[in-house]
Amino acid sequence: MRRRAFLKTTFALAGGLFIPGLMSCRSKTMKFEISLAEWSLHRALYSGEIDHLDFPRIAKESFGINAVEYVNSFFFDKAQDSSYLKEMKTRADDLGVSSLLIMCDNEGSLGDPDDLKRQEAVENHYKWHEAAKYLGCHSIRVNAYLTESLHGLETGDYSKTGSYKNQIGLAADGLRKLTEYGDKLGINTIVENHGGLSSDGKWLSSVMEAVDHPRCGTLPDFGNFRIEGERWYDRYDGMEELMPFAKAVSAKSHDFDSNGNEINTDFYRMMDIVMESGYEGYVGIEYEGSTMDEMSGIKATKTLLDKIRGHV
Repeated sequence: MRRRAFLKTTFALAGGLFIPGLMSCRSKTMKFEISLAEWSLHRALYSGEIDHLDFPRIAKESFGINAVEYVNSFFFDKAQDSSYLKEMKTRADDLGVSSLLIMCDNEGSLGDPDDLKRQEAVENHYKWHEAAKYLGCHSIRVNAYLTESLHGLETGDYSKTGSYKNQIGLAADGLRKLTEYGDKLGINTIVENHGGLSSDGKWLSSVMEAVDHPRCGTLPDFGNFRIEGERWYDRYDGMEELMPFAKAVSAKSHDFDSNGNEINTDFYRMMDIVMESGYEGYVGIEYEGSTMDEMSGIKATKTLLDKIRGHV
């Protein structure tokens, strides 16, 4: 199963997004490092055009990027294959490319209301913590999905439902158990706004507060704020709420205007939020558009981030 990709170009203008003509044109520069999320190349990877093992080389040689973020979907059956992991590590190390994290999907719901299924999901992730440790990553990214459909979307009062409140406790329980396992290995457990209640900044912040562990944090994504159907959470509010817990950041992009600005997200405003939070980690490029090929989309995103940090 492919990684959930909630923000498609056809929905890009949903959720009260900004008007491109009003995009920030400030010349303010910022200091941050750039990494590349493997999902940016998901079409080429799924088609077999490129091989997962070549990802660090492509990041370095094609984009001049020295840090990568893996997606478990592209080596799902290799988590405990020591020879394969050794090859991954060797290739990255030989290139001087840092392995930052593994984005983990399809291992069960960490907030499942069934105690046994929730525990199973926790244990399913153990191998990814171990793989991350071997590869030299600082984190695995997991999901905190709601296990049932939200209610009250039409009236906007879903935050008052039992599902909303109960899921905080359920997700926190699963995350705490997984975080405690990762802590033994020195690896963080981080949650992305990735659909359902996890795309509600207030909800996910509440989960972080409930877990209350230094190795549990967030991976705020610029674009993944679609909750359900046509219900969207304000992406700028969400980023401000999630950044205090951030251990990684995803600069999601889809389309660009003639000036090289992303048309759905004000990257300058987003990076203001990121930097003002005191965040000092990498900002990961995650191109998910369809109007240009993946290589061009990654380059366009990097050019914009380079412009923001004063490298262009």
